[in-house]
Amino acid sequence: MDIEAFMERFPTEEICRAYLESVIWRNGRVCPHCGGLESWAIRGPSARTGLYECAYCHLQFTVTTKTPMHATKLPLRKWLLAMYYILNSSKGYSSVYLANNIGVRQKTAWRIAHAIREMMNMQHEREPAVGGVVELDEKYVGGKPRKQEGVVHRRGKGTSKQGVLVMVERGGVVRTATIDNDSHDQIAPIVDRHVDKDAFLMTDQNPVYKRIGKDYAGHASVNHGDGEFARGEVHNNTAESFNAVVERAKFGVFHRLSKKHLQRYLDEIAFRWNHRQPVKRRSGKIVMEPLPIIDQLWSLLNHVLLRQIRRTHNYGFRICSVYV
Repeated sequence: MDIEAFMERFPTEEICRAYLESVIWRNGRVCPHCGGLESWAIRGPSARTGLYECAYCHLQFTVTTKTPMHATKLPLRKWLLAMYYILNSSKGYSSVYLANNIGVRQKTAWRIAHAIREMMNMQHEREPAVGGVVELDEKYVGGKPRKQEGVVHRRGKGTSKQGVLVMVERGGVVRTATIDNDSHDQIAPIVDRHVDKDAFLMTDQNPVYKRIGKDYAGHASVNHGDGEFARGEVHNNTAESFNAVVERAKFGVFHRLSKKHLQRYLDEIAFRWNHRQPVKRRSGKIVMEPLPIIDQLWSLLNHVLLRQIRRTHNYGFRICSVYV
């Protein structure tokens, strides 16, 4: 779907609101305050469009209440347009370009983008653990250190860059998590949370993975130190491919990924990775292509309730989980 087709699909604010209600309340309208299933629309010359009142708690709400779009003053059409640009990009979309394309300030576009990344995170949290053949790899994300006279910056595992653990189901989805170091106590609980115990692990020669692999159906590794990157079906090249996508997003679009917000950028990259499908070309080659934008939108908005983004005193933001 190109931008003209997208604009034709969502031409007015009323259609955008109806679409959000059809996805977020796909099983019927639910009060985000108490969970009540009965409510009525508030109508009148002074009433906001899309405003409802719960029959049980008598609190008012709209489709964006207690979501990352909570209390937004922007037209919903701008939100959907921002989602379109971010989902339709291959490496990410900078807040500067997003601001220009949807007609808001850069700071507003930056906050919108992080709200959308939080939706992506919420979607990942509700997915089952990865299984089958699962490749594990750690990566260190950060820019090149500034040159300082008399200072030697360590490389590899001795770096001060932020560590990331990547878990990829071969032919399937990816999970990511930031880590403080590559110790067993740091990595094992994350793998235990995201990887099915019946999975067969593929890793490099890191001894931590060998210890973790004893708790799973199987484990095989390649020795990168000896120049071995594949031995038949034994490799973690899929995880390395995801790491390469992260690097391309950093160098090509974002330029710098701070430790504070890194997980959200990883969630964005992982969301696009997970929403692809195999397509067979005329040459017989099978390539992974993105799902249609409308399918990605449905997946993105499917689980957005009960999480808000609120401003802080220094004009940043914080994530707030809210409960019924």
